[in-house]
Order: sequence, then structure tokens, then C-alpha cells
Amino acid sequence: MTETLRIVPVAQHHRAAWDRLYAGYAEFYRATQTPEMRDRVWSWLHDPAHEVNGLIAELGGVPVGLAHYRSFARPLSASVGCFLDDLFVDPAARGKRAADALILHLGALARERGWSVVRWITADDNYRGRGVYDRLAKRTMWITYDHTP
Repeated sequence: MTETLRIVPVAQHHRAAWDRLYAGYAEFYRATQTPEMRDRVWSWLHDPAHEVNGLIAELGGVPVGLAHYRSFARPLSASVGCFLDDLFVDPAARGKRAADALILHLGALARERGWSVVRWITADDNYRGRGVYDRLAKRTMWITYDHTP
């Protein structure tokens, strides 16, 4: 029997699973994250006035992945794009195409909204993720910098 993979907007009943997945994402990137930080992001996801939105990948009704995204202006092309901030799939569910489904769902959403691109960054050593990304998207030549104010 094949388990059904669905992509749904993040909802209040996803809180415990989202918390576990987002903590796993932070751990993967060795990022310091507290429950208070997750509370803040969770509040953003449910605030219609906030720019951040969320999706959940459910496999057989069980949340196994998340994606956080937002629109962004692209002045040079006079268009709007979609930025995929966070993408994470539970290690136990990897290989079942949940990441593919989240990215392809965002692509469909981008088409519906007239967004010109779905863009994201990843760590150079995220080899498994990059294997997925190389199949679904085109790697760019851009190098990312962070300036701490």
C-alpha cells in the first residue's frame, strides 16, 4: 500500500509536529534555537499580516516535512518572487519525495500568484538536499553574504 503524500498549509493542529520538525531543522544547521524563538515563528505563520507562510508535508496523514516561504520584490526584473526560507523533512521520511512535493507545490503556488521564481539557498555540505535541488531547479552563480549590523 502506498502512503498518500499531501501538502497543506500549516494549521494550529500541526503545532507539536511542526515544533519537532523545526527543531530538527535548526539542529541540522547547528543553529541555536529556543522554544521562545519557535513560538515567535509559529505566531508569524498564523498572522495574516506577516510575510512568512508555512506548508506541511503529510505522509499518510502524519506531518513529515515543513516549508516556510514568503514573497519578495525583484526590482531588476520588475517582478515578485517566492523565497523558500526553510525546508526540512524528517530523516525517517527522506527518500519518499516529500521535499520534491513541497518545492513543486511552491512552484504551482508561484504560477498561480504570478511570481517569477522560487528561490532558496542551502549549505554547501547539504549533499542529500542538493541532490533533490539539482533535479528540480537550476543552480545559480550567486554567492551569498551576510553583514551583521
